[in-house]
Amino acid sequence: MFDLIVIGSGPGGYVAAIRASQLGMNTAVVERAEIGGICLNWGCIPTKALLKSVQALHYAQHSADYGFTIEGEIKPDIGKIVERSRGVASNMSKGIDYLFKKNKITVIKGTAKLVGEGKVEVRNDDLSVSVIDAKNIIIATGARANSLPFAPIYG
Repeated sequence: MFDLIVIGSGPGGYVAAIRASQLGMNTAVVERAEIGGICLNWGCIPTKALLKSVQALHYAQHSADYGFTIEGEIKPDIGKIVERSRGVASNMSKGIDYLFKKNKITVIKGTAKLVGEGKVEVRNDDLSVSVIDAKNIIIATGARANSLPFAPIYG
């Protein structure tokens, strides 16, 4: 039995799990995808890394405004820009994973479902199911974008 199970390892979940562990709680995190959640792996962080690359391109294209001369054509390499963005996200996810290990937090891969007081059912990728008991449960599953009738989400 755990003192705390946190469902979701995004910005809310991983901070709660780490703090609970630091306060002496036997803590587990249930995550169905990558450690760090959607924000860190696919949303906010990769987007900011892409924006930083665009900013660097802008600076290079306007280098004369900053007192620099760059000779030759400045061409973005989209593949390398995306690779850098993915690398930033990967490194941050690995950092959270390291903090989980350092703080002795158990990571359980799978999709969580509340099935009773203090009980969390976890369905793994291989469709096996287990039930985990906890004194406390935090639901930190984050949010998903919602389609608007005039602006559907593609992808």
